[in-house]
Amino acid sequence: MATALIAGTTGLIGNLLLDRLIEDSYYSGIIALSRKPLGMEHPRLTNTVVDFDNLDKNAEELRADDIFCCLGTTIRQAGSQLAFRKVDFEYPLQLARLTRNLGAKQFLIVTALGSDKKSSIFYNRVKGEVEEAIGELGFPGYHVFQPSMLLGDRKEQRRGESAGKAVMKVLDFMIPKKYKAIDAARVASAMLEVASRNQTGRHFYQSGELQDYAL
Repeated sequence: MATALIAGTTGLIGNLLLDRLIEDSYYSGIIALSRKPLGMEHPRLTNTVVDFDNLDKNAEELRADDIFCCLGTTIRQAGSQLAFRKVDFEYPLQLARLTRNLGAKQFLIVTALGSDKKSSIFYNRVKGEVEEAIGELGFPGYHVFQPSMLLGDRKEQRRGESAGKAVMKVLDFMIPKKYKAIDAARVASAMLEVASRNQTGRHFYQSGELQDYAL
């Protein structure tokens, strides 16, 4: 049976995805990367505490078939564009390089709707750049999930996001499906379902398509 590795377990999508990986019997083993112990125990779960700035020190502990990357922050949270780029570009790319060298077969990453390496918007540009950089590493299966604004209970509050969610809910009937706010649980469900298909090639899943997955 296959093994899974997930990074970004304390984030909104990552936390939901980890629960689904544990509940589902598809993977015989699950490696969860985190900066601090998660405080979770399960027979199939290994929680590997890492320093993402020195991820290569844990290289041999990253051996898995399918890699789920849910790493991400905001410029406000990170404190600067440079710090944001480290979390949303450097960390995912380093994870991808190390795991590809160890023989990983699939890489599944959450970016954002509107990601574009040529965008004038810094956030979207970084998301597009990391999509392309990882795509060049040659994973047999490469899957990119591009959700719109996420709905769900975050452990940390993001300034302005609550207001944005409220507005999108009120105007939901007017917003095209592609741009509607999406429940993070649907993205987590989509990632697990897509991984279980074992499709080769490069695939992109935009927010409208992700709306069709179960909560």
